Amino acid sequence: MATVELTAGTVEYRDVGDPGGPPVVLLHGLLMNDTVWDRALPLLPRGFRYLLPVLPLGGHRIPMRADADLSLTGIVGIVADFLDALDLVDTTLVVTDWGGPLLLTDQGRDKRIARMVICPSEAFDNFPPGWPGKVAWLASRNTFTVAMAMRQLKIGWLRRQYLVFGQMARRPVPQDIVDSWLTAGLADERVRRDLVAYCHSRFDGTELTRATNRLADFDGPVLVLWSHNPVMPDDHATRLAELTGGRLRYVDDAYVLVMLDQPEATATEIGAFLTA
Repeated sequence: MATVELTAGTVEYRDVGDPGGPPVVLLHGLLMNDTVWDRALPLLPRGFRYLLPVLPLGGHRIPMRADADLSLTGIVGIVADFLDALDLVDTTLVVTDWGGPLLLTDQGRDKRIARMVICPSEAFDNFPPGWPGKVAWLASRNTFTVAMAMRQLKIGWLRRQYLVFGQMARRPVPQDIVDSWLTAGLADERVRRDLVAYCHSRFDGTELTRATNRLADFDGPVLVLWSHNPVMPDDHATRLAELTGGRLRYVDDAYVLVMLDQPEATATEIGAFLTA
């Protein structure tokens, strides 16, 4: 893994593909990291530079500085700082699960982004999203409760229960991927501290809806690549496509984590968008 120094701290990232190709930045969600893309990444088209930053959302391996702003807006800023630090231009940003990057336009920090793929993610007032989001919020009151939740998520049969992680993925997430999400957090209280800081963000539905609606000012091509799932409403997919003038496509037989449930279909749709 490569690293880059940002104001908030050291951020790891994977850098694969053609070093001189157009950059594609693949993001991840809460309690996850770059490995959420492990099944789909090898299926994406050649000729592009794929960058997978590890954001401080609980699945990261290097804790942030103690004074880092890890609120919702603070981590949105980390995404923008990452693009700036690597001097990326004409970037395709791929958003999944965590909807913070949808607020980059509202913050005036989307100038390096030329295209966007929006997989099922938080949007409008759906922060934290659905039942899994509420459970994660309750489990993140302090570093002790986070540790307890992480230990439970490592247990396959428990993780797959519908009211635990079963609404995020239709199929079992491979154990090695889950272990990569949780190992550092279980070992290092500072990683759990970072997650608690984010989960203590103030989520104002009215303000988040206003900020999401600013996507109407984003003038690049957009692919809304959604699924029929119980966490991220279909209505939000339609609204996002209408806001951005984007194309709406669905991945069948998948929940939120389309790149794990249906890696081939996900890579095909993203690949067609990248090469259009």
